[in-house]
Amino acid sequence: MEKMNYINDPQAIERESFRIITEELGENLPAEEIRDIVLRIIHTTADFEYAQLIEFKNDAVNAGLKALSEGSKIYADTSMIRNAVNSRALGLQGCEIVSYVHDEDVREEARALGITRSAAAMKKALNDGDVKIFAIGNAPTALYTLIEQIEAGSPAPELIVGAPIGFVGAAESKAALDRLDEAGVPYIRINGRKGGSPVAAAILNAMLYRLGREW
Repeated sequence: MEKMNYINDPQAIERESFRIITEELGENLPAEEIRDIVLRIIHTTADFEYAQLIEFKNDAVNAGLKALSEGSKIYADTSMIRNAVNSRALGLQGCEIVSYVHDEDVREEARALGITRSAAAMKKALNDGDVKIFAIGNAPTALYTLIEQIEAGSPAPELIVGAPIGFVGAAESKAALDRLDEAGVPYIRINGRKGGSPVAAAILNAMLYRLGREW
């Protein structure tokens, strides 16, 4: 039987993937200060459209890097984000990711108020003063709740990653982040319907890898 020939070294696979992505982007290669983030998203999704869909506001990358380097707690609206972010890279910065969507008190509050668990979980996260970064990759209601609570006086986070995916409210919730521009809240968003937990995790991983990484 003929032996199959393929790359089996994870680092080599990643290097070759990034080389291919960079080559195919060609003259559309993003600016250096955001390049690693965009390449990481494309690497995760195999979708080059993200180079046009992603948007950075209010010095979001530097704000995120600062928060991560200070060991900030990160709230994620899905367990998938928490599982997809590199735990070693998180540990190097002393960061922790939490997600409250499946907590029993969140379930009870959502039932009592007739709201989504994602919205109830966001309210719980906003009561935790150690959470400095919010990563939303699934639920528009989580992002809407976050925006509403900031407008109502909750402390603004160091960074919002707005990447909910879907057909009902996803694009609109991300567009609503414009309401935080005047307050100077840093955010990274994926415009339109696309996004998802893998994309939110890719953004966090790219920034963490910039600060330091162990395979």
